[in-house]
Amino acid sequence: MAGVVLTAVSALLLAAHFFRSSRLLLAGVALLIPWLLLTRTTWGRRAVQVGLSVGAVEWLRTAFVFVQERRAAGAPWERLALILGVVTLLTASAALALRPRSPRAAARPEPPAA
Repeated sequence: MAGVVLTAVSALLLAAHFFRSSRLLLAGVALLIPWLLLTRTTWGRRAVQVGLSVGAVEWLRTAFVFVQERRAAGAPWERLALILGVVTLLTASAALALRPRSPRAAARPEPPAA
């Protein structure tokens, strides 16, 4: 359950980030990420993990670019780095929370589709 909540929050933050930078297609994709969990399939879960991992890398890239801009302008950058670092950790932890709990859980066959 915690993984689902973290996934939803992370996806919303990513969507807001992409929307603010006028990348509407990526914002839409970010909003669709949590809905893949409703498929209850291994591929859906893995797709969400990949999406969140790519999102965490995007947050790192954004932090690097923004910190460099702030430092070049002589503006304070520490709080920005802290906030984006926390958002990066949140997104990465959401991806990690979706891992199978044990090797047996990963080897368990999927239930038949109804």
